[in-house]
Formats: sequence, C-alpha cells, structure tokens
Amino acid sequence: MTDLDVVARVVLPLDGDLDVLPLYVDGRHVQEPPVDENQPVLSLPSDQHPDQVLGRRSYRLGEGVGASFATWLNAFPASYWRRWTTATEVVLRVRTTGEGVLMVYRSSARGASARVTSRSLDGSADHEVRLPLDTFADGGWYWFDLVAGAGGLVLNEADWSVPVGDAPAPTPGGTTVGITTFDRPGYCAALLAQLGSASELDDVLDAVVVVDQGSRRVEEDPGFPEAERLLGDRLRVIRQANLGGSGGFSRAMLETLDAGRSEHVLLLDDDVVCEPEGIARAVAFARHCRRPTVVGGHMFSMYERSVLHAVAEVVRPWQFRWAPSGPSEHDHDLARRTLRATPWLHRRLPADYTGWWMCLVPTAVLRDVGLSLPFFIKWDDAEFGLRAGAAGHPTVSLPGAAVWHVPWTDKDDSTDWQAYFHARNRIVAALLHSRYDRGGRLVRESLLISVKHVLAMQYGAAALRTRALRDVLRGPDVLHAELGSALGEVRALRARHPDAHVRPDAEDFARVTPRRRRKRDPDPTRPTGRVATLAAGAAGLLHQVLPVPPGAHDAPEVEVAAADAGWWSLARLDSALVATADGGGLAWLRRSRGDAGRALAEAVDVHRELLARWPELSSRYRGALPELTGEYAWRRTLGLDAS
Repeated sequence: MTDLDVVARVVLPLDGDLDVLPLYVDGRHVQEPPVDENQPVLSLPSDQHPDQVLGRRSYRLGEGVGASFATWLNAFPASYWRRWTTATEVVLRVRTTGEGVLMVYRSSARGASARVTSRSLDGSADHEVRLPLDTFADGGWYWFDLVAGAGGLVLNEADWSVPVGDAPAPTPGGTTVGITTFDRPGYCAALLAQLGSASELDDVLDAVVVVDQGSRRVEEDPGFPEAERLLGDRLRVIRQANLGGSGGFSRAMLETLDAGRSEHVLLLDDDVVCEPEGIARAVAFARHCRRPTVVGGHMFSMYERSVLHAVAEVVRPWQFRWAPSGPSEHDHDLARRTLRATPWLHRRLPADYTGWWMCLVPTAVLRDVGLSLPFFIKWDDAEFGLRAGAAGHPTVSLPGAAVWHVPWTDKDDSTDWQAYFHARNRIVAALLHSRYDRGGRLVRESLLISVKHVLAMQYGAAALRTRALRDVLRGPDVLHAELGSALGEVRALRARHPDAHVRPDAEDFARVTPRRRRKRDPDPTRPTGRVATLAAGAAGLLHQVLPVPPGAHDAPEVEVAAADAGWWSLARLDSALVATADGGGLAWLRRSRGDAGRALAEAVDVHRELLARWPELSSRYRGALPELTGEYAWRRTLGLDAS
C-alpha cells in the first residue's frame, strides 16, 4: 500500500471571527445565476455562524445546509503542486458523521469549475478520493463541498495528501523560524505563543530564533513567559545592535546554518498574525519540490482581515519596480468575491520573490547564493529572490500559506526616513540584476520621483533620495561598513526639513488660514493619461518659481487628507497641513523657492552622474556580490567569529 504524506489539513478559525471565516469555509444554500455561462457560483451565505465551528478541524451543518471549502485557505492549489513538485496525484480524505453528500470539484486556469465526483454520506465514515494532477499545467484547484441531509452533518476532519511510495522521497528535515524584532515586544510575544501552541507545528519546528534589535526587550513583555513555556528549549533570543531587517534575518540564517539541524529557515516579521497550518503547508511543499525552492506566504490585511493584499509579486525589468504578478490584483476581498467567483485567482501566478513577512528558504539555497545584502530594510527580499532565481532556485508564492500584516499602503514609507533605503537599494538591486543598458527606464523614473517630492513640498524626502544615490556612487564597499550607522545619519538629515516634523493633532499647529481667493481649489483627482500628467507637472513647476505669498509660513492655508495628498494637488499650494497615511498625525508642508531650486538641481546632477557611470558601477557591484552576501562578511559585521 502506498504511504501518504499529509501536506495540507482542512482547518478552521477558533476565535469566532466572522471576518476571517470566509477564508476557511463558504457557507452556502442554493445556487444563483452564474457570473458567466461557464462559471456556476453558489449564493452568498445566509446563516453562517461561528458556533458551526466545533473545533480546529470540525464543522457542523444543519439539515439542508451546504458548505463549500472552495476557499483560499482550504482548497488545494493543484497547479502549483503539478508545476513545482514531484507529486503526480493528490488524495482527499474526509471523515464525517451524519447524512449528506460529498461533492469534489476541480477548476481550470480560466476559473471554470466542474464536478469530479460525488458520494453519499451516511453514519460515521471515512472517504478517500484519489485525484490526478496531470491537467493543471497553467492553473486550477481542487476542493470539496458538503450538503447535509436529514439530521444534519458534521465534518470531523479532512486533509490533502500526496503518495510517496512510488515518487522520489521528499527531502527530509525540519525548519528554524527566524524572527527579527525591534521595539514590538507585545506583537512578538503573541506570535511566539501562537507558534508554540500550534499542534500542527510539533513535527515541523526545530527551533525559533528571535533576533531582538530594540531597546524594549521581548523578554520583558508580560506575554513572554507563556510563549517561553510553550516553545521550551526550541526558543532562543539573541540581542544585537539594530542592523535592520537584513541584519536580523541574516543573523537568523547564520544561526540556522551553524546549528546544522534544519533544512529550512522561515523568515517571519515580528508584527504578523500567522496561520500555523500555512507554515506546515509551506514546509511540506518545499520538501516535495523538484529542486531547492523559496516558498512564500501571502499577506492578508491586518485591518480588513478577509482582504488578500498581495498574492504574488514580480520585478518589472524595464522599470525595475515591484508589481503584482500577471492578472493578479492588490487588495482583493475574498469575503465579497470568493475563490470560486474570481477567475484570475485560478491562474498559477509566477513570482520573482516573496516578502520576508513570511518566506521559507532552504539552507541549500543559502549555501549556494549567500545571505541577504546588507540593505538594512527594503529590497533585500526582492534582490534575494532575483539572485536565487538566477542560480536556478525558483520562488513560489504558495496559496494556503499566509499571514495577516499591516499593508504597506497604510504606511508613509516612501516619504519618511525609509525613502532613503527605497531609493538606494532599488538602484543597487538594478545594478546587480537589470538586463537593460543603464537600467532601462529606472534612472528616468527615479528622477521623476524626486521631482514629485519637490513639487509636493517634501524637501526632506527629496534630500534623502539625493543622499541615497550619492551613496550608491560611492560603491559597494560602504554597504557593510555603514549598515549600523546609516539610519542615524538618515534620520538626522530628514529632521532638518519641515515635512519630517509630525504632530498628533491639527491643534498643535497654527490655525489654518486661507490667504487668497482661488478660482477653484486644486483637484485631488490623480491626472490620467500622459497629456494630463505632463500638464499637471508643468503647472506645478511653474508654481515653484512664483514668489511665496506673505504669511504662507505663518500658518497653513489648507488641511489635506492623506488620500488627497498627491503631488499633483500639493504642487499648486504654498502651505498645507497634510495627514500621514496611517492617520497618526500631520505635517506642515511649506513651499520654499530656494529649497525647491536646490533640491531639483541636486537631483538632476546626481541622476546624470548615475546614468553616466552605470556600466562601471554595475561591474563593481556584481563583482562584489559574493563577498557582500558571504558568511565571512556577515560574521564580521555582526561581531561574530569570522575565522
């Protein structure tokens, strides 16, 4: 008899949260008209309640009630297993009590679904359905539905398994979780407790390494003793200076390599809520992959918990910037538009990299391509994925593996101190990996970003970008040398400018005082099309040369919501109180002809030099890459024995 390896258990949330329940089970009754002629879609749930969840793996259905497990966290991503692993079939095992019907479905890459088989359910019984993986070359899922008969039906448990008897044996080995934390002790302690209490991880986790780089220690949090009790001797907390995400995660990588116990290191942000079953699935998937493969999890929004913020990400080569993969979209709400009703979710989506909010990296990949670049934050995960891919190690963003995290759209990280790292690290990554002469469109696009900051009176952000490019021009040798000091210098530079001074309340500033009658207020609507964008830019540049009206620096003339604070609207103002993206405060932006002129001249000058020196810089950075990412350099930077 062929042995089966359980690679995904059907699970349910235990906190009674109806916001996340649609990610696990879709309670249904009758069919409604299809979205299109090839796509039958069941009606929206009318009586799905948390008390139907009987346990982590058990769900109750009343008489005549149906439930679909065509959900992001419980359907089986057949096309991903077909493409990247040695598996040739999957086995669905379902245990039920009561009367009803089990129906198994499959979908195509177009999102069209078809019933594969159905079985009558009566009493207490185990059901096994063997399903081939030979027709999922470019997309498609398997899932099952249940409909209760007289007296109701209980799903006791279900799982998806792959046979291992006739296939090459999966790679052995467990996983070390590496968490980098900085002054988030409460979040980190809660995450550790979640990992320690998850029974599905008992045979997966070898160790949990927390690299604490903050002043508020995770060990001092009231929740830490319970997390320590749950994880026992698997938990290790390491303290080191703040070297950013790349420094913390590289330390976790090194600790995993030195211990020589785990086949994988799983990188996790400290402020996520994870689905532990997703970790087990990522490890199972990696173990069955044909070659060492980086496996990533998706990001759900911490605030709107059914919203799938990011599915799969690529780096667009001509612009060298992040973008959603293929037809995928950011911020897709699975409570409103389910897996079954969203055709593009059935495509197998390629990925160039996966975010280090959740990323499983085989130690074999680390030994082959090295550790992270010393980037502090931003672009370290994308560059690593590109580097691994170039060495033959693909990245897979695996459905069913996910964390909840604050989405980056709720942060001001392109205008605060992080603007420096966005700019510098993007250019360095392009110097290393761009296939185009002088980076394609990148340098031009980078200059336009700096110009937009100037038009928006964000002189601090513009100064940080200029400093970032000047540091790129200095060459690769400073990356390790200044990893621990760059943040302080960047913060000091930004603090010289008004856009850095955020206060919590509008009453902390002078009272808003309009100073002149306008024919019309600046339009907050983003210009669409090339002509409209050029016209908005030209009008904004013209406004910069006009004299600043008297009183503009005495009080703000208008208060602007974060959603309306585009460069195209701020470029026509002289003084504005602007809210931050996270709603935590406001900054008073004031136009200065002198600051604007200097910032524009410096931006043009540094971009001109970057463009002229691109071939030479690319050669230098590519030549230095093995040393920059090597264990010796990182041990020296981390203050470890580098012998």
